[in-house]
Amino acid sequence: MAPTANVDIQADIGSGTAIWHLAQVREHAAIGRDCIVGRGAYVGPGVAIGHNCKIQNYALIYEPARLEDGVFVGPAAVFTNDTFPRAVNVDGTLKAAKDWDAVGVFVRTGASIGARAVCIAPLTIGRWSMVAAGAVVTRDVPDYALVAGVPARRIGWVGRSGHPLTDEGDGRFVCPVTGDRYYECGGALLEAAVT
Repeated sequence: MAPTANVDIQADIGSGTAIWHLAQVREHAAIGRDCIVGRGAYVGPGVAIGHNCKIQNYALIYEPARLEDGVFVGPAAVFTNDTFPRAVNVDGTLKAAKDWDAVGVFVRTGASIGARAVCIAPLTIGRWSMVAAGAVVTRDVPDYALVAGVPARRIGWVGRSGHPLTDEGDGRFVCPVTGDRYYECGGALLEAAVT
């Protein structure tokens, strides 16, 4: 852990995890083993991050976010947590934690969030999906989906390698890197059974 990192003593940090300069990990956050938390990143109170994740420089992950294993969060990506954000109540008094209900972003295994993407809670980002840099995600992302734009929309499918899948027609797709095969059914992408 870098000497300039600010890690609360009540945070749970797994073995082999590196936390770089100026990163802040708040109380009751849990980060799995063999993760990287980059320079200036923020991990909010009670956030749960799985094993083998990479949180790049200046990413902001606000509570109550949950990330499964193998998640990549690009530089300066933001996970929000308030559906109706305000600094003050209607009477003008400063809002306190009791004045709002935090909602979170749930990121499934192997997903990648691009640089400066904004994920607006509440939402789920599916397994092995990819959010393009600069995207604003306002609704759930299916497994293996490639989403881009403002607001983010599905523009293709990706495999576990992260490369766009090749469309073989008739709802069938193949990964150009691994050869893994998939098929589209009802707007979802499923792995084909190995025979």
